[in-house]
Amino acid sequence: MSISRTFTTRFTKAALALLLATSSSLAMAQERPDLVVGVADLPATLEPGKELSNVGTRVNYSIFDTLIRRDFLSDEGGGGSTLVPSLATSWSRIDDRTLEVKLRDDVTFHNGAKLTAEDVVFTFSPERLSGENALLPEGPAYFSVLEAVKAIDDTTLHFITKGPDPLLEQRLASWASWIVNKADWEAKAAEDGGVPMFPVGTGPYMLDSYRADEAIRLVANDAYFGGTPTAASVTFREVPEPSTRVAGLVSGEFDIITNVAPDQIDQINSYDDIETRSVVLANSHVLVYNVTDPALSDARVRQAMNLAIDRDLLNQALWGGQAVVPNGHQYPEFGDMYNPDHVGVEYDPERARALLEEAGYDGALIRYTTQPHYYLNALPAAQAIIEMWKDVGLNVELNVVESFSGVDFKTLQVRTWSNSTRYPDPVGGLWNLWGPFGSPQRTNQSWIGTENLERFNELGAILESTVALEPRQQAAWEMLDIWKEDAPGTVLYQPLETYGVAKDVNWQPYTFYYMDLRPYNLSFDAQ
Repeated sequence: MSISRTFTTRFTKAALALLLATSSSLAMAQERPDLVVGVADLPATLEPGKELSNVGTRVNYSIFDTLIRRDFLSDEGGGGSTLVPSLATSWSRIDDRTLEVKLRDDVTFHNGAKLTAEDVVFTFSPERLSGENALLPEGPAYFSVLEAVKAIDDTTLHFITKGPDPLLEQRLASWASWIVNKADWEAKAAEDGGVPMFPVGTGPYMLDSYRADEAIRLVANDAYFGGTPTAASVTFREVPEPSTRVAGLVSGEFDIITNVAPDQIDQINSYDDIETRSVVLANSHVLVYNVTDPALSDARVRQAMNLAIDRDLLNQALWGGQAVVPNGHQYPEFGDMYNPDHVGVEYDPERARALLEEAGYDGALIRYTTQPHYYLNALPAAQAIIEMWKDVGLNVELNVVESFSGVDFKTLQVRTWSNSTRYPDPVGGLWNLWGPFGSPQRTNQSWIGTENLERFNELGAILESTVALEPRQQAAWEMLDIWKEDAPGTVLYQPLETYGVAKDVNWQPYTFYYMDLRPYNLSFDAQ
């Protein structure tokens, strides 16, 4: 329980009744607790299109809204494939390149400005999000398909794509598509030197204070169009050490904690007033290889590295068998675009040794760089994988850094990463992350110049611009084969994401990193 709710229970009913009768402000405080969340890390900025990460998304989901929202609660299996209105009341296809969107007319930003179509046009503008040289470098991966976004009137917009786009509605419901206030963004950008750290949104909570590497405090936006927020405030407190987060949950310092390790689940569940809640994420922990590095330039070496990893053993040892080893870089949420016959990952150390011999691997040193706390179990996984690699004849050493901040990724041979499906389709997974606008090709340039890369990019262009199912399937499934053969990285597993939660907090985690604290997914049992 949080401090405010623990405080409430110390009073007798008579004393509490007297306090409530004499102070309406105290009454409101007791009706709406202050939620405190212990997290492993905090985002460096709250610009929603820039901080596209698990830690950033967790916070920004309460500050900003998208036009269309993925509904994780009603979806069978929790995949979030169903789309429901958010800032938009409705949307419809006018032709194969134009989507008409109607906005709500009762929405205000946290600075009091009314939401208009011009704010939406600016949000997706080429200079901010959709252009090749956009200020937000990941934006083009989602919105380079846009030719124009036009305001027809204050509440009507036309999204016009360069060609037929089967996923435009999903793009508008994905991360990076949170709507910002144009005037506020431009004013803060002038002050912050290009991209503002703290633009305003329309969400249920708004920024109250930001202390880097310490805490972010949000307060309720009582004008929220989706209903009055059920917490008076939400504080995300950075606590890198997992055992310290668990201790804070047990003591009542935290209401929710993130990144609970599997071996902590039984401990938390042994208490009467706290419990764990788990989901398998539509996200994979992955390794990224620098194909331009001399030690890794031969694809056979990278293929051998992938064949040497016993992912089932990692799952059992690190996740108690509760993670999922996926069928390649794809997810069942893709529906008809999922290929059940694809042989995604294999464990074959003998074949790995043969490939290394065939490639003439000469024992060149390979450094595996990871952070100890950012991804749960990243360090023990790295330690185990290094031993597996050594077993097949690779010369490997571990390089542990506290943070990737300031690290030049172009110098790293092997690094940890995670890949979430931005929307339930291969365009939202493999293509967004590993295509021309993804970091391996664009910013980090760890996957460039290989024999099959040009074909991969050609297929991705077909995938994102074709409506017919069969050619989309053929393109996506050939891309899976190329990614496996080129081996610019590998999938390890879909992690089990476990939260520790006070039992009087009614909140459901999702299969994505969104921490949804809107009224329909957050309430508190009466004391």
